[in-house]
Amino acid sequence: MSTATKAKSEPMADLNPRTISYEFLGPPGAFLISFGVPFMTYLLYFGCSEDSGGCPPPLQSIPDRFVVALSNKTFWASLWDTEASVIYLAWYAFCVVAWALLPGDWVEGVTMRTGEKKKYKINAFSTFLLAMGISCGYILRNGPESFTFLYQKWIGFVTASLVMSLAQAFYVYANSFRQGALLALGGNSGNFIYDWYIGRELNPSIGSFDIKSFNELRPGLILWVLVNISMVCEQAARRGGFANVTDSMWLVLAFQTWYVADGLYNEVCLPILRDFSNLHQYDVQPAILTTMDITTDGFGFMLAVGDLTWVPFVYTLQARYLVFKPMELGPLRTAGVLGLNLLGYYIFRDANGEKNDFRNGRNPKNLKYFTTSTGSKLLTSGWWGRSRHPNYFGDLLMALAWSLPTGFDTPITYFYVVYFAVLLIHRQRRDDENCEKKYGKDWETYKKLVSYRIIPYVY
Repeated sequence: MSTATKAKSEPMADLNPRTISYEFLGPPGAFLISFGVPFMTYLLYFGCSEDSGGCPPPLQSIPDRFVVALSNKTFWASLWDTEASVIYLAWYAFCVVAWALLPGDWVEGVTMRTGEKKKYKINAFSTFLLAMGISCGYILRNGPESFTFLYQKWIGFVTASLVMSLAQAFYVYANSFRQGALLALGGNSGNFIYDWYIGRELNPSIGSFDIKSFNELRPGLILWVLVNISMVCEQAARRGGFANVTDSMWLVLAFQTWYVADGLYNEVCLPILRDFSNLHQYDVQPAILTTMDITTDGFGFMLAVGDLTWVPFVYTLQARYLVFKPMELGPLRTAGVLGLNLLGYYIFRDANGEKNDFRNGRNPKNLKYFTTSTGSKLLTSGWWGRSRHPNYFGDLLMALAWSLPTGFDTPITYFYVVYFAVLLIHRQRRDDENCEKKYGKDWETYKKLVSYRIIPYVY
């Protein structure tokens, strides 16, 4: 009997064991984060915008303004913008239609506990190119003023994305109770708040449409770039054209656009395209399909609000700041920031390349590795010999380069660097805990071979 047949014959209770350990401090932490993420998203706007009086606004005025705002019905009403909500819904619909109509390979993911492999349509990069082409054509035809609405209606778009996140979180949670649903090992605690937040079902889908991978790659990630383009247009409209847009704004746009485009191409498309002649020898998968978000985590409010709200409206803080606080860096500082970003990108890309090649059965650099008692192989040279998460180190260097163009007049624009460091350290600890459970004593041996976690010789 095949593995898949055996898995299918197992009762779902055996495939979906009860979750006995919590992350994020359990239900209280899930409850606080569910409120904290939307609150922080709004706070980063009201605490850093020209409408609120600066970045930050005068500190002595904050307590009184906060109390007045909470008791003012007009303030609460201002969080909703019907036009922004319609535009956001149209944007999400565009991404769905592009997923359905644009050509793309159907690629199998990793083997699930049922013994089956889920298929994913790979055309996010094509969606990105289409969105960029339409947007740039629209701007060229109608001028930069025509694409400033994302800046002008910022809060309305934030609220619209939150509503979409909530709707999806409730839908996938309710739908996870249908018979035959494969649940996430970490999202079946029986506690509503925790399971709703962390994600109860592993791969919620509507037919062949996988909600989790779609949200990971399309609406929020591509919108991140579109928001930055809107910030460039807003600055151009104020300063008399694109020729007067500051070098700092162009750097932020270039860095983050390249990051998204490169991620969609290399993490999704390239593993399919390269070494095509030897595909019969290896189980080649897009890198995104091997990440913990796809293989392990369920889809709940945590991923929904992260993908749809946090990414496009928090990661664009630097560009939004530069709209009302334009800054010219000059050639030397521009070169320095550019060099830092390129260094981070090189480490990030080269490290991921080593990992993806090795995972797919290739070892062009003849890297050394450690073989566990179960037969798994763990890299111990190259970037992965310097630290257990060298790609995170590259990510952190790029994050710093994205914030440096805003200068040092406020610490708020460095929020992303601090947040990202906390996020990556949390992910590193999660990975280490999972690997310790998976490899046992072999993991302790491996940690002696590769002692640093993220930053070589530091952490």
